[in-house]
Amino acid sequence: MSFEDFLDMLSVFSDSATLEIKSHYAFRIFDFDDDGTLDKKDLEKLVNSLTGEGEDSRLSALEMDQLIQNILEESDIDKDGTINLSEFQHIISRSPDFTSSFKIVL
Repeated sequence: MSFEDFLDMLSVFSDSATLEIKSHYAFRIFDFDDDGTLDKKDLEKLVNSLTGEGEDSRLSALEMDQLIQNILEESDIDKDGTINLSEFQHIISRSPDFTSSFKIVL
């Protein structure tokens, strides 16, 4: 990775980056298996990353299944069981605080 590539990557986290750029990079970060979709495994890994994977903070299997089902019901427009980039960007566009929270403050 060149220094310019590194700067391009970090520029995504600046206040001046557009919603489209930020949502594209967020999608790539959340797509853990890099298959171009967020499936149940990606969503489970994301939830575990946010809540912690310790025994005291981990959701039960039933809670995890219900949460993932709710996420898919809200986000999966074409009902194929996954969230693609355009579906993700549609959901992010409805979240006004996304651009202000997807940043690095130094």
